[in-house]
Amino acid sequence: MAEVSVADRLCNASASGKLAEVLFLLDTAGADVNGFNTFKRTPLQVVKMGNAALVEALLVAGADPNVPDPVLNLTLTHDAAREGFIHTVRVLVNHGADLNLVDGHGNLPLHLAAREGHLKVVQLLIECTTDPQALNDQGYSAGELARHHGKTDVFNFVEEYLSSH
Repeated sequence: MAEVSVADRLCNASASGKLAEVLFLLDTAGADVNGFNTFKRTPLQVVKMGNAALVEALLVAGADPNVPDPVLNLTLTHDAAREGFIHTVRVLVNHGADLNLVDGHGNLPLHLAAREGHLKVVQLLIECTTDPQALNDQGYSAGELARHHGKTDVFNFVEEYLSSH
């Protein structure tokens, strides 16, 4: 049976939300916080998104928050925004994640949060996004995606924000 690489062990611990094991692997086993596992993903790309403390520990250790997924070009910020993990998004913002990167469909993290109706995430991201009216590859802005998907509270917030700025 082949031995599991340190990169795979670190990614497995990160995906499972095992903070103590992640810290051990980084501090003692010499794991590379930006190393790729067998599936060409970094520990931050596979992290248990709801565990903001683990995300922060990886970022403090030097993890690059802007490494895109090799398939859909999604960053962790895209994923966390889409899923509504406000605490994780806040940690990413505080550690310099680029909120203006687009995924493989031209979506900013703001687009994905708006489409899914995550108002608190939209409120955080809209302040930090260079062009909150940017269109994705389908020609939709974040506000239009919210409206199209029946997320009225998000649509109303975006419209009000844009009219006041």
